[in-house]
Amino acid sequence: MKKMLTAMAVVMAAPFAVHAGADFVEGDKTFAGEAELGATLTTGNTDTSSVKARLKMMQELGNWENVYLFEGLYKEDTDEVTAKRYYGGVQGDYKFDEKNYMYITGNYEVDPFTGYDHKAVVSAGYGHKFIDSGDMFLSAEIGPGYIYKKLDDEQSALLGYDSEDSVVAHGAMNFTYDISDSSRFSQLFVADYGDSLEGRSETSITANIVGALAMKFAVIVRYNDSPLDDKKSTDTETNMTLLYAF
Repeated sequence: MKKMLTAMAVVMAAPFAVHAGADFVEGDKTFAGEAELGATLTTGNTDTSSVKARLKMMQELGNWENVYLFEGLYKEDTDEVTAKRYYGGVQGDYKFDEKNYMYITGNYEVDPFTGYDHKAVVSAGYGHKFIDSGDMFLSAEIGPGYIYKKLDDEQSALLGYDSEDSVVAHGAMNFTYDISDSSRFSQLFVADYGDSLEGRSETSITANIVGALAMKFAVIVRYNDSPLDDKKSTDTETNMTLLYAF
């Protein structure tokens, strides 16, 4: 675990460390972000509550394009927690030119309903922008990585060990298309293949309401081809949130 924490610290610091000691193409430093929030509350014969929150921040720093992402999902049904997931990730892309770049990424996820206390992944490799026009974007990334998963107490006692880790092949694909001046379609695929195959797909449509405020509909699918014995291989999440761009 100490190796994982050290690796993630290096990943998070790399964009700033390299910026301080290298020559870059001159350019403005820019910063932008998106904040999302969706909630449901029912009382009476049925008491349920759910909250989905997401914060994404994008930064351009010389030749670096950095993304910081934080997500949270919590659901409670009649005083029983039925869903809880927290995710934090950071990625730095160092641009060689308009099409090619090197990426460094790391993320940390807590989802006790999978049987794991937490999971962390770090990776570095090569990325290419196939399309980068005004209304369409397509990029792909591939590189080696490392995954660490900490079992919860119940699974640890059942299996006789407390963690799993492996070297993985990491791949990602990101596609966006502006359907109109006020709406956008997005598709993201991320996969890590090592001792098992784990993937994540997010499909979303965003429609502008007024000014910087928009409505977002998203379907997220998480897949693990080797889940723990009493768990399912596929998790799906469908949500509608308000999105504010700044």
